[in-house]
Amino acid sequence: MDSRLVFAITVLDSRLRGNDGRGGSKDGLRPYAIIRPMFPPPLVIAPTWAGRGRAALNFLADRGGLLICALFLLAGLALAGEYGINYDESTQRHIAAANWDYILGRADRIATPSYLDRVYGIAFELPLLLAERALGLADYHDVHRLRLTLTHLFFVIGGFFCYRLAYRLSGSRLIAMLALLFYLLHPRLYAQSYLNSKDPVFLSMFVIALYLLERAFRRDTLGAFVLLGVAAGLLTNLRIMGLLLFPAVIAMRGLDLFYAAGRPERKSILLTGGLFLLAGGLTVYALSPYAWTNPVDYLAASLDLTGNHPTILSQLFQGARIPSDQLPPHYLPVWFGITTPPFILLLGLIGAAVAVAGGLCRPAAVFRNTRRRLQLLLLALLLLPPLAAALLDSNQYEGWRHSFFLYAPFCLLAAVGLAWLTAALSRQRRWRRGVYGLAGLGLGLTLFQMVQIHPLQYSYFNFLVDRTTPERLRTQYEMDYWQLGSTPALQYLLERHPDETLVARTERRHRNILPPADRPRLQVAAGGRNADYDLIYRQDPSQPDLAFNSEYRRQIYNNTLVTVRPLDAARMTATALAAYREIYRDALAGEPIIRADYNVYLDGNRLTFIQESCPPDSPDFWFGARLFPHRPETMPPHWWRPGSYITLENNRAQLGDTCLAVLQLPDYAAGDLMLSRRHSGNWGPAAGLPLWEELYSLSQPGLRELIAEYRRQQPAADPDAFEVFIDQDADRNRLLYAKGDCTPAEYATPITLHITPVNLADLPAYNRGRNFDNRDFPLDHYGGRPGGECIAVVPLPDYPIAAIRTGQAGIGEVNLYPPADPNYLRATYAALSNSQPAIRAAFDLYRQDNRLIYLRETCVAADTAAGFFLHIIPADISDLPAEQRPAGFANQDFAFARWGGSFDGKCLAAVPLPDYPIKEIRTGQYAPGQGELWVVDLMMER
Repeated sequence: MDSRLVFAITVLDSRLRGNDGRGGSKDGLRPYAIIRPMFPPPLVIAPTWAGRGRAALNFLADRGGLLICALFLLAGLALAGEYGINYDESTQRHIAAANWDYILGRADRIATPSYLDRVYGIAFELPLLLAERALGLADYHDVHRLRLTLTHLFFVIGGFFCYRLAYRLSGSRLIAMLALLFYLLHPRLYAQSYLNSKDPVFLSMFVIALYLLERAFRRDTLGAFVLLGVAAGLLTNLRIMGLLLFPAVIAMRGLDLFYAAGRPERKSILLTGGLFLLAGGLTVYALSPYAWTNPVDYLAASLDLTGNHPTILSQLFQGARIPSDQLPPHYLPVWFGITTPPFILLLGLIGAAVAVAGGLCRPAAVFRNTRRRLQLLLLALLLLPPLAAALLDSNQYEGWRHSFFLYAPFCLLAAVGLAWLTAALSRQRRWRRGVYGLAGLGLGLTLFQMVQIHPLQYSYFNFLVDRTTPERLRTQYEMDYWQLGSTPALQYLLERHPDETLVARTERRHRNILPPADRPRLQVAAGGRNADYDLIYRQDPSQPDLAFNSEYRRQIYNNTLVTVRPLDAARMTATALAAYREIYRDALAGEPIIRADYNVYLDGNRLTFIQESCPPDSPDFWFGARLFPHRPETMPPHWWRPGSYITLENNRAQLGDTCLAVLQLPDYAAGDLMLSRRHSGNWGPAAGLPLWEELYSLSQPGLRELIAEYRRQQPAADPDAFEVFIDQDADRNRLLYAKGDCTPAEYATPITLHITPVNLADLPAYNRGRNFDNRDFPLDHYGGRPGGECIAVVPLPDYPIAAIRTGQAGIGEVNLYPPADPNYLRATYAALSNSQPAIRAAFDLYRQDNRLIYLRETCVAADTAAGFFLHIIPADISDLPAEQRPAGFANQDFAFARWGGSFDGKCLAAVPLPDYPIKEIRTGQYAPGQGELWVVDLMMER
């Protein structure tokens, strides 16, 4: 056959397939289908290299996205074993196991109110757990490898759907393939697609749901909307943020309803929309065992935990330490900007501008065009979550990993931006090729950087961050917050010392994922005792490393993420020796603040622990200082428990026969120091009692002086129980616990602390089922046992408190802000003898002396356990405070213990009413998940 005819047929086939770069429709294949069977496939019959090349290009264009995903999947299978383990992995497995046990009826842990993780979804974690059990994996190295592989597989699947959706948006397979590479070659996302079974999984499911959304509106069939509903349900189960998709679909379906031509079309729109909601709701319900008994409580607890997560972490951001619930509004945008490859940032911004311009130029047309509407939806999904997080002061930490799903709309907008640029330059082919070339160059540079920093790509920063000095990044932003650099460091040590057994100070999770053959060669030494190597990651730039030679450094942009340092004193450098000797001489120039086997010296803001005669074979010790400020505002509120204390720790060094440890106090240090020394083998959550603890006050009055003053004002009622004092003034609000001659058993017994708020709505949703804030704790969580006396300092919440109950099991209990005096209750009850209740209900209601009195003649504890709501409607709405006027009433919901108590089998509470004229009162009781238990309306206008 003539080669020219074959070439023409090949070109025709390419154009009819839509592979001409302009997104031609495959619908054009029908006329050609008559003659196409007459010829073998072009790749077979083409006798020339030109024909074969063009056919191969056509095939790659048709299947390019799938081929790229297959290549990345093969690479992922090879690289999975080189990534470490984050500290959340065991928690994720436990969540899946707890839900699986509940499903099988073997345990009921997720119904326990204190188990906060019960609200997390299992749509991905449960399949991981079942796969692990189906394969019979016992060793955690194999379990970890399986989890990494399957998590990365799902990330690649998400990338394929990103490719499909980018093609629908741009009309170009080449641009769609570039968008796929934008998605897969984001350094942080790529690394976390192995390590993190939460955030990248949610991102991938988000992309899949967006593709199904576009498909549903394009096809407009019942099945497509049901499938979209299932995807939206899966997305919501993975993270409650998936609820965003429901109003988005409802809004778009509402526009379709507005533009519908007739009744049949409207009926179809309503039917498909209803099926979408039904499928989504049923999917969320089916995959959330906690919701099976109480869906409303599940939803409320999930939303509350998302917006007000109780974990407060210190975050290094732009050179400052800030608590994670007080970060500035630009936290997310800055992290997104400095960790995304710059050329993708530029294309995404162009795509966002194109979406805005299209909406402004022809708004009516946009609302009727699915592709244009989708562009605006992507823009809304990109902008609204960070805006809501900024307005609501959401708790955010560890960069923007909790917001990885924002990259889905941004990546697709980048494809829109690239499509707009190439279309605008369609007549200038050189410029158009230049745009493609720059995109390819950017991807190549990003891939090169990813290879350089492998396997720690999750610590990638772009050139927008100053990396000119070695310590610049370390002092500006969080880096290896999961301490994943420990894994390649351990692998390096084992390779370098193939015939030795090494002892290293590191977390056991890093050892547990090593291959079984290598694990016996590595021993973990708690606290560094007898360790050959210390794997450290110093997040706090105020604590310089004086110490030792570095045998191995893994550097990322001039930042040492993890250092393996020998602990053998013989290897100490001359510089470090000189520094320690100078510290030793400076300390001895003063008097010790504490004399013990280790004398403690305070020189400015430096604490030095010194023992003059320290034999070389003496045990290793860990030295610590907890700083309890008198006024929390004197220190940045960025520690694990803001306003409570900060912790400083260090191991010792040895200079000949002298041992010393150095702790550098911050410049703002004031208050009390709890100094301690522990054997390094006892370090950790299961640690025994410290070898010694002492209390030293940096400023007066100190804790001991405050406690002595409170003892004079309020002598102990029970000598066997802890004395509990409320230390409260304009600047601080805390409980002080004290007990002289405190035995080790009393120190080791946990303390219960139940705080009942005035308004139960102040409680987090996951605590409302108990109607109190549960803060049970071990004493060493907030204090210590200096000199045999137990002391603890516990910060109180800032909401109004009705009652506090605290004590130790079998030792004693203390009630602060106790229920009303029974004599007061009896006197109030007696004054009602000649009155008739204003209304009778579960509680009889009286109005007396501008108080609303609740009375129940025969009462048990369950009658007052539920919360009371009290809505006061004024005669003149202007009497309300400005913030309450939109509601039209004063809300005084309360716990019964705040205003009353029980006596002689009766319950009575007297709630003071405001001074302004009242038109109506609505009151009753409510319980989480049950709603109103009873309600009455009382007309009171005079």
